[in-house]
Amino acid sequence: MHKRNSFDTVQLMRRADELISAASNRYRITVQVANRAKRRRFEDFDSGDDPMMKPVMRAIIEMSDELTQPEIIGE
Repeated sequence: MHKRNSFDTVQLMRRADELISAASNRYRITVQVANRAKRRRFEDFDSGDDPMMKPVMRAIIEMSDELTQPEIIGE
């Protein structure tokens, strides 16, 4: 069986490392990622977005984008 990956796992690991490095509390950032992933899972259930990207991966990407590009939060 062929596993389809539409994302770069090295980049995902780098982004997760950036999040943990920027956080003052490793446990807290992990819980924040988990909570966002849980919320996104329910929000995206009916939307039909990329079903191959797991909610945790999407949460990591979104939160690292918010960390590196704070201007996207302000709008």
